[in-house]
Amino acid sequence: MKILFTLCTFILSLTSFQSHPKFETFSNQFVSGYKALHLPQLNLSYVSGFQHIQSADSVKMQFDFFNSIKKQLPDYNIKGLSPSQKLDYQLIKYETSLNLQRITLEQQWVKNQHVKVPANGIVTVANGKEWYTYLLKKWVGANVTPDSVFRFGLIEVAKVKKHIEVIQLLSGMNEADFYKHLNDQSFFISDPKEVQQDFEHIKLVINANMHKLFSVTKITDLKIEKGADMALAQTPGYYSDNTFYYNLFDKPYNNRQIDWLFIHEGVPGHHYQHCIATQVHTSAVQQLFFYLGYAEGWGAYAEYLGKDLGVYKTPYDELGKWEWDIVRSVRVPLDVALNYYGWTDEKALDFWKKNIKGQDDIAMREIARMRRWPAQVVTYKYGASQFLQWKNTLQRIQGKNFNIKDFHNRILNRGTLPLFLVKENVFKGM
Repeated sequence: MKILFTLCTFILSLTSFQSHPKFETFSNQFVSGYKALHLPQLNLSYVSGFQHIQSADSVKMQFDFFNSIKKQLPDYNIKGLSPSQKLDYQLIKYETSLNLQRITLEQQWVKNQHVKVPANGIVTVANGKEWYTYLLKKWVGANVTPDSVFRFGLIEVAKVKKHIEVIQLLSGMNEADFYKHLNDQSFFISDPKEVQQDFEHIKLVINANMHKLFSVTKITDLKIEKGADMALAQTPGYYSDNTFYYNLFDKPYNNRQIDWLFIHEGVPGHHYQHCIATQVHTSAVQQLFFYLGYAEGWGAYAEYLGKDLGVYKTPYDELGKWEWDIVRSVRVPLDVALNYYGWTDEKALDFWKKNIKGQDDIAMREIARMRRWPAQVVTYKYGASQFLQWKNTLQRIQGKNFNIKDFHNRILNRGTLPLFLVKENVFKGM
């Protein structure tokens, strides 16, 4: 009852203004009202997401809150706001629109009072296509459509396959011999001490070259440890609390994973991004939200910087990056196909095998993941592709005046944001 009273008071206060309040007051009230809603976090599992939909009364209260915000936003001239207020305004507008889209779907859901959520894919849920369209926007942090993402994914698949084909040609082997060679014992490490030493070496090499690409090079030291969480064993490694964990359990470690994985999870990937974010002053509005398309996109983009950072010394080191990138790329159109077009597992598996060689062992695992976690896998490729496109555009415009350090500063110096706001900062003043 206290929460409902707080929200009712807030909504009434918005509608009772006799004159336009200062924007700072408005944004502060948005923060307090948003927090009072106690909205559940975005769930990886769509089934869990449906199970956490609140009661009809709570959904109605959410609608009243965001609808009131929507009505108030036109009262403010964005040109008259300070840069920080302008950012808050854009975030409030973006999140209000996205939440109203979600609430419309939830209102229809709670009317039906479903007892059990179908677990065989969101496409089988009532209004499943509309739900997927919303989740795609929510996960990616951009105004995308399923059809446009599917086309984007096909383009990325073709690009990455060409990179792999180039390395195969350099090997002098035909396709069959090349993929057979990739399973040679020389690529695998069984001794945990050797794996640890290799990652420690890569860390030293990258740290020594960071000044070439980044203005800020002094950050919190990154620890490297062997992972012990079996729940995460399916991933080659992960980052948490200033520590990079590599997973070495019952199988030898593929040394083609070492360079790209450390970059993605460590430096200049997630650890570096996290360290810079802690130095950025963010408003109370911005602190309400986190955008995976930005965060995972940065980790995937950072992998493209390997040669400038002194790694990818051999074609096979670089191949490790493309081997994982082809998985990420194929997952993009597959995610749309499974969750929006209604593809069967069999059709998805055929598509996987047509485009990915030598990784059939993880195909069904990834297909099941996409069914459970619709749209999440799109974040890596979509975010990375945006950063790469922006860099290429600036390089064409600025030529010799292009400054890679300034470009990276513009991506990182305002914290986590939806991609359209990151782009705005990248091209500001251009």
